[in-house]
This record gives sequence, C-alpha cells and structure tokens, in this order.
Amino acid sequence: MAHFPWRRLLCGLALCFAGAVAAAPLQLYTEEYPPLNFSRDGQPTGLGVEVVEEILRRTGQQARISIVPWARGYQVAQVEANSGLFVTMRTAEREHLFKWVGPIIVGVTSFYALKGSGLHIASLEDARQAGIIAAPRQWYSYQTLQARGLPNLYGVMGPKQMMTMLRHRRVPLVVADNVTLESLLALGELKPEDVELLYSFLRTYAYIAFSPSTDDALIAEWQGALDQMKADGTFAAIYQRWLPGQEMPD
Repeated sequence: MAHFPWRRLLCGLALCFAGAVAAAPLQLYTEEYPPLNFSRDGQPTGLGVEVVEEILRRTGQQARISIVPWARGYQVAQVEANSGLFVTMRTAEREHLFKWVGPIIVGVTSFYALKGSGLHIASLEDARQAGIIAAPRQWYSYQTLQARGLPNLYGVMGPKQMMTMLRHRRVPLVVADNVTLESLLALGELKPEDVELLYSFLRTYAYIAFSPSTDDALIAEWQGALDQMKADGTFAAIYQRWLPGQEMPD
C-alpha cells in the first residue's frame, strides 16, 4: 500500500509531461518567396502567412514562424517533430515525405526564355533539345524534371542565381510558376515583358507540409479549419488581396 502514493505521483508527472508536449508550439518554416511568404519590417507576411495565422487563430494553437533558406526548411521539416513548411508544392516525388494540409495555392509551371530567343518548345521532348534549363535544386520543378530524365537540367543554388544567369544569357531557359513570376524575375533585374512563356508542363498545388511524425489529429484539425475558411469566404478574401484575379484552389 505504501507504494500507491508514489505511483499516483509518477502518473501525475507523466500526464503533466504529456500535456506539455501536446501544448508545445509548432515550429513552422517558410522562405522569402513573395507574394506567398516573405518578411516585411522583420515580420513574416504574405498570402501563405495570413492563411496559416488564421488557421492558428481558429484552432487556438501557437506556432513560431521562421523565415529560412528553402533548403534548410525543406530538410528540417522532414525530420523535426511538430514542424511544418509552407508553401510547399505537392508532387509525386514529395508525397511520402510529408503530411499535407491544403491546397492553398494553384499555379502553372512553365519554361521561360528571354524575349526574342527564337526558341520553340511544344513538349518535354522539345525541351530536351532546347539547351540548358536552370532551376534551383530543391524546387519541385527541378525534382519533377529530374524524375522525367531531362539530361539538360542544370541545378542552381536559388532563384536569384537562376534569373541572373538568364539575364546575362548564361542559360537559355529557366523554370517558374505564374504566381510568383514577377517577383522571381525582379531578383535578376528583369520584368515580365523581358521574357516569353514557351511551354507549360505542370499544374501545381501548394500545401502546408508537416513532418511525417505530426499527429494525424492535428492534420485533420488544420484541414478542417482551412475548409471552413473556404466555405465562409475568409480564404477567398485573403487570396484575392494578394493574388487579385488569379485562379483559386478548391
């Protein structure tokens, strides 16, 4: 009988510890990728950030949102418990790496060249013969084209390097989506009128990607909050504020 108080104490401590873990704030990562997510006056903002903050408000949860290089966030969010990464394009190559909440963005990914390049692409087979195609190594577009065996794919460190190489004609082709094209071009001191779309090869949907160890109940709760936002018009208001006139995901 003398052991029972100790057992009750140990059980109580275990329950307190479990509660502390459950209440621990999420760690969410994002990158400088306007207008979807970026820093302004030292604070995260953008379409993706506003959607995440509204989900947090509705679920009553807390999270730290850190803006980091994409490669770092992409790696950490796969292994760190209670962590997530947004916005993350959901592709076949990434499907098993994360648990998903979304979609929150829909876009079209295409090959772009400088205007007047004289290049013509009507298929991925044509793209194989069109010269070097630059894309950041950690991007979904690079992973997709690599999986399709394009031999002329050239991996770069990031979008600024990619667009600078295009501007200086060191590569004839780059890969970008229609949603962030203008901000990506600006990294290389280019404007939309400086380039031409040659061929669209992928329709993409962006999600909030959580580490595989994240509790399924949290994933369901976040998905439910997002679905509610879409049903009551909150999501549409955020989307149109950042991407006026652009197609919205279902």
